[in-house]
Amino acid sequence: MKHRVLKVNSKDNVIVALTNLSKGETISFEGADYILQEDIPAKHKFFMQDMKIGDEVIMYGVLVGKAQQEIMKGSRMSTENIKHAAEPYDYRHVKFEWQAPDVSKFKNRTFNGYHRSDGRVGTANYWLFVPTVFCENRNLDVIREAMHNELGYAVTDKYKSYTKELLQSYNEGKSLAEFDLSPALKKNTDRPFKNVDGIKFLNHQGGCGGTRQDAGILGKLLAAYANHPNVAGVTVLSLGCQNLQTQDFLNELKQFNPDFDKPMFVFEQQQSQSEEQLIADAIKKTFEGLIKINKLERQPASLDKLCIGVKCGGSDGFSGISANPAVGYTSDLVVALGGQILLAEFPELCGAEQDLIDRTTNEPAARKFIHLMRTYNAQAEQVGSGFHMNPSPGNIKDGLITDAIKSTGAAKKGGTSPIVDVLDYTEAATKPGLSLVCTPGNDVEATTGKAASGATLILFTTGLGTPTGNPVCPTIKVSTNSNLTKRMNDIIDIDCGPVIEGEKTIQQMGEDILEYCIKAASGEVIPKAVLLNQDDFIPWKRGVSL
Repeated sequence: MKHRVLKVNSKDNVIVALTNLSKGETISFEGADYILQEDIPAKHKFFMQDMKIGDEVIMYGVLVGKAQQEIMKGSRMSTENIKHAAEPYDYRHVKFEWQAPDVSKFKNRTFNGYHRSDGRVGTANYWLFVPTVFCENRNLDVIREAMHNELGYAVTDKYKSYTKELLQSYNEGKSLAEFDLSPALKKNTDRPFKNVDGIKFLNHQGGCGGTRQDAGILGKLLAAYANHPNVAGVTVLSLGCQNLQTQDFLNELKQFNPDFDKPMFVFEQQQSQSEEQLIADAIKKTFEGLIKINKLERQPASLDKLCIGVKCGGSDGFSGISANPAVGYTSDLVVALGGQILLAEFPELCGAEQDLIDRTTNEPAARKFIHLMRTYNAQAEQVGSGFHMNPSPGNIKDGLITDAIKSTGAAKKGGTSPIVDVLDYTEAATKPGLSLVCTPGNDVEATTGKAASGATLILFTTGLGTPTGNPVCPTIKVSTNSNLTKRMNDIIDIDCGPVIEGEKTIQQMGEDILEYCIKAASGEVIPKAVLLNQDDFIPWKRGVSL
């Protein structure tokens, strides 16, 4: 490691510990000495000067909190000595100029994807099961077990083999302590449909019993998924009497794509002879559809066809220093190449608003962002919460003390490019460049929303580790530190620890991430979340969710 501490921005009055520092140590940095008043764990910050009550705490060059008590120079930042604070924001008619990165290394590169009739290119080829109401979840579960097990898509097969061999060892009187799980967990089933990357199921708890507005939003969300470029065919299961009628779903689908031409089969249980017949018919017609979409093959596509969502979850004090800015550089590369980047999680943009507004290319979009942010935060405050309550206990424990610190670091995933559009929940991304998408910070609700807006890959940074994925959008896990990568190697795809260790620059790491994205988009590497069938899907009901 080249450095033990880091000052993120020249305006900051706090310093970040890159490794554990001990009480009483003298840290020499940029010509000044700091005697530590207490232990400073890695990822946490200490103050560069004595602070009085009400003094502003600056990090990333912006206001992130205010002192709640007198604080000695060299003391650790904590929830006890500072509270969240952020600057007000508004539209300022700023003329923004962007210096795009050098993309000569990637200019003529391609990925092998699935070309759809609307001109978009998928990074995967999935069949999708859509229930219009939660009443059909059990039928989906039955179909999933049957088709996944028999067609080779079930990750549970290896655990079934594992359990079977455990039972056999027990019956033979062998000690389970000596049982070797490796052979059992390595068993795999061959897939007969080589060009079908998966059969995906959108189980949910909506469609009826809630408000009609919830059902309406759900209809838009399900239609967006059916129209997703990674989806090649759809089976719809309906009960019949629910709020979200099948025709409502089909009308929403037509709004997204009047020329929708993917194979689609619709089954309504209240019009069927029996549950058994409904399930059998759905399996048979889907099997016929799988035969059809299996004929599709990957073809070269230029990198401007990439649409990448950027997300963070299980964040830590290194998120805004390593993984997020590295992904941000990847974002800038993709934008410079003519592709699309989607930055969401509006509660985690608190404190970064003014920079984002100043980068927005047109006033209506900027004002739409301001309206969505203020309305969302006001709704949270009405129920006794607010964006300032966003950091989780895990975030705080690992150095993200206020929402402004968490958010300003989180916003770095979007890079530095102009913002070309602001999308409300379920609105589709149509413009090349960086778009903001209104979603909660909640990991699954956010990834669910990004996929609805058209993301065909998601870069998901994490410092603490999380098993989140998405049914139709391959999710790539990017670790902020090497310790996490070693500890949870089964879910991490890319390690940004070399940035903390001083072995790679942000730019080098960003280029590495784009190289991985190209391979993942081509099916040459399979992200861990996809291998583990981490198909998380939670519709946002537009209530308060941080």
